[in-house]
Amino acid sequence: MLRYSLTAIAAVAANGVIGDGSDLPWHLPEDFARFKQVTSGGVMVMGRRTYDSLGGALRGRTSVVLTRHLDWVPTKTRGCQVLPVTNLSELAAVLARHPDQRWWSAGGGEIYRMLWAYTTDLDISEVHQPHRGTVTFPAIEPDQWQETSRTPRDEFDFVTYQRVGAAATEALEALITDAV
Repeated sequence: MLRYSLTAIAAVAANGVIGDGSDLPWHLPEDFARFKQVTSGGVMVMGRRTYDSLGGALRGRTSVVLTRHLDWVPTKTRGCQVLPVTNLSELAAVLARHPDQRWWSAGGGEIYRMLWAYTTDLDISEVHQPHRGTVTFPAIEPDQWQETSRTPRDEFDFVTYQRVGAAATEALEALITDAV
């Protein structure tokens, strides 16, 4: 039996805010360092605006960019593989070609919601304070997610969750299998 997983990674304020549509509402160097460490070598799925807000590709990772613009061409690839896709079928086909890499959903808000039914794990930096912003992370409902670890910090906690039940894993496996 296959065991695919898709982990959403985000820094989320106490009020659910993850950004304002173009930038993060905080600067947490330890969070950035951990993000780099855990996602290195993986496949990062993100929206075009998130890709642009990062200033280009993240070294040591494959970037898959979901965009509505069929003619979008990535800039600032920094020698990294950047693969634009326009729908879930194309995304699934790309992920199927990278079965040995960890798959990450890196935002923004629309992308997290689009992939929520396929998201098996969460890697969240829970920012203790509320922040202003227009982009939010989906609600982490306790009946759907089980906390598996928590590492407290001064301004935030590193928290991991695993989806309760097999529905997301089964949906992700079906999506990938249909694309192959």
